[in-house]
Amino acid sequence: MDFATTDVILAIAHHVLVFALAGVLAFELGAVRPGMVQKEIARVAGVDLWYGILAAAIIIVGFVRANFAGKGWEYYSHNGFFWSKIGTFALVGVLSIMPTLAFIRWRRLAKADQSFTPAEVDLRTVKRFLWAEAGLFLLIPIFAALMARGYGAH
Repeated sequence: MDFATTDVILAIAHHVLVFALAGVLAFELGAVRPGMVQKEIARVAGVDLWYGILAAAIIIVGFVRANFAGKGWEYYSHNGFFWSKIGTFALVGVLSIMPTLAFIRWRRLAKADQSFTPAEVDLRTVKRFLWAEAGLFLLIPIFAALMARGYGAH
């Protein structure tokens, strides 16, 4: 496979994975609401597992592309917007830990007590974290567009 084909395949994979992750985050924002019952909690927890899988795949494909295709590691490693993008993605990942732990806890509690529903305060806290993730997530394509056009290079 030639360089251009490898690059386009990796670029497509990277973009599809990012859009899928955005879809998972959007699902979680819509699904976390008062009155969640066991089935809904289990669904959110199951979808959240994909959040982690997709995030890991994005990192792997992105770094493979940066090292073996695209403009090459030399270009990316000296670009402030590349590192802003990576740092923002990492921060989104850190913020996702709290909702993930809540989903795991809620699923365990709902399994033990089928009448369990998350407390209003817990729902508000999880939603705040999800909205913070979504807000920061919006910066990632901005940084990517700037980086791809040479802004931030030193």
